[in-house]
Amino acid sequence: MSWSFLMAGGGTGGHVMPALAVARELRRRGHEPFFVGTRAGIESRLVPREGFPLEWIEIGGLKGQGLTRRMKTLWQLRASVLECRRILRRRKPAALFSMGGYVAAPPMLAAVARRVPMVLMEPNAVAGLTSRWLGRFAARALISFEQTARSFPAGRSEVTGLPVRDEFFRVPPAANLAFTVLVTGGSQGSRTLNQAARAAWPKLARDHVRMTLQCGRAMEEELTEEFGRSGMQGEVRAFLEDMPAEFAKADLVVARAGAGSLSELCAAGRPSVLVPYPFAADDHQRKNAEAMARQGAARLVLDVDFTSERLLAEISRARGNRAGLEEMANAARQLAKRGAAERAADYLEELASGGKK
Repeated sequence: MSWSFLMAGGGTGGHVMPALAVARELRRRGHEPFFVGTRAGIESRLVPREGFPLEWIEIGGLKGQGLTRRMKTLWQLRASVLECRRILRRRKPAALFSMGGYVAAPPMLAAVARRVPMVLMEPNAVAGLTSRWLGRFAARALISFEQTARSFPAGRSEVTGLPVRDEFFRVPPAANLAFTVLVTGGSQGSRTLNQAARAAWPKLARDHVRMTLQCGRAMEEELTEEFGRSGMQGEVRAFLEDMPAEFAKADLVVARAGAGSLSELCAAGRPSVLVPYPFAADDHQRKNAEAMARQGAARLVLDVDFTSERLLAEISRARGNRAGLEEMANAARQLAKRGAAERAADYLEELASGGKK
């Protein structure tokens, strides 16, 4: 039997990409998923590209916003919830899948009002605002860290991790002549990571360390020129299209601590130094990194402490302790989870068929 499912979650790739993975699995099973999102979010580009219907609402964030923005969001919230109720009446989804975030709040509120069952995926160590507010209404919360279960009713959560492409699970151990470091601040780059890397290049060049830096568009030109003059081995790129291939070449990864990045590091079994973005909502990146560090799966360095000297010290420590790197890689692999998209689809089908919530 074929059912319609509402996919809620937008604004950033961290919300949209996992929802797309679940939607693809539902479509593979013969169902008809559709999205609710905003024209300003990344879903406006990614969802139509994948061939899924996208219904529009207008909503902004609340966390970390000024009074004017918060008042506008509260005004938009009422209109967006009403629009989502109309969408639910028209499309009649059997269940809703949510990645949380402010874009998911209106469809989740509408689903609660119309008694549409929900499955929620919360990838961070600390649940976001929308997940904390509305998670108690979800039939199931799919989480990445055991500690996140405290944010949901007892017995309703399951550790599944995030959907991760199979290519990450197939990344082989690195086999390099020169010690290779991958530094990535995400698709937009990170000024903190970029500046630490560039200041470390003269010393790293003398030590014959190879580096690949994903720096973002804003600093690409100046960093590429400086990298070329430094004598470093490697490359500087605004964006790396094939991250599994880059992981395969890296002895050590230096990265921010978003949930998607951590899931990929675990799937690939890569040792890492995590530098959490200090302005993430609820400081969730720091809590993600702390959870990884407690398991021995990563090293944690706060943004304020991440200088070129600290980067050099972390690289020197890693180069001098290959056994420690392997222990970190093994700990990361132990945290990896397969089948998150399939598990989410299983629960959605169960709800659609009248299974126990």
